[in-house]
Amino acid sequence: MVSKGRIVWVSGPAVRADGMSSTKMYETVEVGESKLIGEVLRLTGDTAFIQVYESTSGLKPGEPVIGSGQPLSVLLGPGIIGKIYDGIQRPLEEIAQKSGSFIGRGVATTPVDMKKKYRFVTSLKKGDEVSAGSILGKVEETPLLTHSILVPPDHRGGKIADISSEGDYDIEHVIATVEKDGQKSELKMYHKWPVRMPRPYAERYDPSVPLVTGQRIIDTYFPIAKGGTGAIPGGFGTGKTVTLHQIAKWADSKVVVYIGCGERGNEMTEVLVEFPHLIDPRSGRPLMERTVLVANTSNMPVAAREASIYTGVTIAEYYRDMGFDVVLVADSTSRWAEALREMSGRLEEMPAEEGYPSYLASRLAEFYERAGRVRALGSPERAGSVTLVGAVSPSGADFTEPVTTHTIRFIKTFWALDTRLAYSRHYPSINWMQSYSGYLEDVSKWWKENVSAEWYDLRAESYNILQREDTLKEIVRLLGPEALPDEEKLVLEVARMVKIGILQQNSFDKVDTYCGPEKQLKMVKLMVNFYKEAQKSLKEGASLADIRAMPIITTLLKAKFEVPDDQVAKLGLIDKQMIEQFQKVSGREEVKVVV
Repeated sequence: MVSKGRIVWVSGPAVRADGMSSTKMYETVEVGESKLIGEVLRLTGDTAFIQVYESTSGLKPGEPVIGSGQPLSVLLGPGIIGKIYDGIQRPLEEIAQKSGSFIGRGVATTPVDMKKKYRFVTSLKKGDEVSAGSILGKVEETPLLTHSILVPPDHRGGKIADISSEGDYDIEHVIATVEKDGQKSELKMYHKWPVRMPRPYAERYDPSVPLVTGQRIIDTYFPIAKGGTGAIPGGFGTGKTVTLHQIAKWADSKVVVYIGCGERGNEMTEVLVEFPHLIDPRSGRPLMERTVLVANTSNMPVAAREASIYTGVTIAEYYRDMGFDVVLVADSTSRWAEALREMSGRLEEMPAEEGYPSYLASRLAEFYERAGRVRALGSPERAGSVTLVGAVSPSGADFTEPVTTHTIRFIKTFWALDTRLAYSRHYPSINWMQSYSGYLEDVSKWWKENVSAEWYDLRAESYNILQREDTLKEIVRLLGPEALPDEEKLVLEVARMVKIGILQQNSFDKVDTYCGPEKQLKMVKLMVNFYKEAQKSLKEGASLADIRAMPIITTLLKAKFEVPDDQVAKLGLIDKQMIEQFQKVSGREEVKVVV
């Protein structure tokens, strides 16, 4: 039964309507004569509180409110990849064609082109059994992505009574009829799914495979696993957006979902202008052929901002169910929390710390818990993952504010951006003393099996140098560097080399923008070897001034720009040169190195 009510109160995006006794929680409704899209947030008797996803200016009491009987859902099917959506999956390009530069109200569009034809290929036949989540067939969505047509996860399954032969069909075409207990159901190329309900899966795997991003400080020191959760908090100008771009562009995932949630319009414009021109480094094709953008800027309706991260994560779970690794980056969850705060205030709820609603923590938990590496429902067997990375924008770079502190509770990888590092032009400005990763032990097995058994120890040794340098900095601040013995001055020197040669990475340099796992390991090994050889030379009577004057230091620092990923063997030659130079500095007899 469709509920019909009327508006009795309007406050910004919050609307109260009476006569809504047959409405359900989270049902979508059409508000006013303009048929604005809204969602029921609270029910009291026959009065419904509704958050409206469009501008409510001009709305007045007495206008009708009509229920749809359905929760806020997204359409999932071929044609999503490459699209730019608003927070409730309306394509911005189509809205622009219909309403011009500014988004009009009540604009009705379809999320994908319903008339476009796709070449459907199936390996199933009449009489085959299918269950919820099974693959019915495949279509080529873009040159980079083969899209699996899935039985909806809430379907009862059954025997195929009829299935379309190979051919070109639009997504409204009935491609299969499934029969169970004498009842037939028709399946199309798409289905709808409520955004606030996580999509089911058969089994969750341990996060043991790292998401290789090509960023040294992330992969080597603070790795994130496929299906893991991470957060990048940082003040204004610390490079959150560029770091997220690098992860989106270089991570070894098949699909990227980028949510611009409440960011400034001009910053989001940069993303929308840049992304269509970015080239996928592995295939040479446009990156948009495996990317979905959800754009909801700070000047767009605040309620749609709250829905945008659910829209994005539901799309990500859909591609996960096809067996793909998906990276979802949300920029930023702070702006999303501000939308929650504004709606909570409009609904006159009791505020908690800093005015945020008391359910902020549980909403953040709901979002991050949708990450994971899983075995998908149905046949054939396949594994997919959703990795969630959220940027947090604490005002004044204050990491003790509620959004950051609650986020830390639910994520396992924390990349803390430092304003001092950013102002000293150290990028990515991830503070290596404040950041951490809970996936170190989990991914070390993968590194041992696929790169080198030395990875864990080399990482620990190089990180130990950075920790010791942090301790010594306090002494240097009080007494000056001359108060330290040569062994401690050497720690400061090697830490400086590690910071410049490994932790700093130029995202605009052709070679340095991406650093593969093998090159990362060998660069760290070179630094650790340098430290060990320098310690040995000091004990043998060499002076620290001679060690600092060694030409190999410049070579080590330039290696990241001069040795491409496909010429990693050159780092072995640098190691050989380094040993020869140390032999000269310490006066050791030359030892012939057998190559």
